[in-house]
Amino acid sequence: MAFGGLNSGARAQDMAEINMIPLIDVMLVLLVIFIITAPLLTHAVKVELPQASSAPNPPKPETINLSIKADGSVFWNAEPVDPAAWQTHMNTAAKLTPQPEIHIRADGDLAYKHVVRIMSDAAKVGLTRIGFVTDPARQQIPNTPLTERFEPL
Repeated sequence: MAFGGLNSGARAQDMAEINMIPLIDVMLVLLVIFIITAPLLTHAVKVELPQASSAPNPPKPETINLSIKADGSVFWNAEPVDPAAWQTHMNTAAKLTPQPEIHIRADGDLAYKHVVRIMSDAAKVGLTRIGFVTDPARQQIPNTPLTERFEPL
């Protein structure tokens, strides 16, 4: 027994020492395992890698600014266009690779149906990268009541 002596008499006292032999055996086994496996972990295949002078730069898509005024007039990259002309521009833009991004700037007083018409024309020809440009300077004050934030129809 690890904590008792061989005497079983009345004067037998408990042994107050830790038996170190099993602990040393376990430590020696772990040491042998690490000595054997350490050289196997550092084995690597030496490969001569090529040196690149620069990384390839993917081409950035063209950005098309499509502006719509309150009266419904449309501007393609700051040039006024009629409905037939912007559809022609959209057809040619849809054939480009990579596909250009369309940034729509619509007047705040413009009816939503004009914006939807342009978005549907873009979707019909296959233009999918459409974004809206807003003016961050015109933010609402958070403490105003909800009825004061919006204009009546």
